[in-house]
Amino acid sequence: MRSITYAGQTVITTDEVGSTLVELTAALAKNGQAEAVSIPIVVDGDASHDAELVIGLGNDVLSTPVQWTDEVPDFSERMGHLTAQLNRLRPPREPHLGIVEDDTPYDPDLDNISRA
Repeated sequence: MRSITYAGQTVITTDEVGSTLVELTAALAKNGQAEAVSIPIVVDGDASHDAELVIGLGNDVLSTPVQWTDEVPDFSERMGHLTAQLNRLRPPREPHLGIVEDDTPYDPDLDNISRA
């Protein structure tokens, strides 16, 4: 579990949410942007709460580990929007060098090129 400190307040969430929140904050800041997000949090052992934050450029988020003895809540479904925001900001993956889009092996010498 993670303790998220933002604007002088602290909330508790899962490692997955904390990690995604920090990555999204950094990606937004890198692009000179800020966005409002909602994250699932635990309040007094109840995992049905959300916190709303503005993250990105000019908004500091601190995520630190916290001791947790209760069952870790499953926030995977509730953090779908957060993950979608992060995926939208990530640069597209480069194709694997050596493999053409149709999975034809890379042939740098053009030994297997067919001649018409």
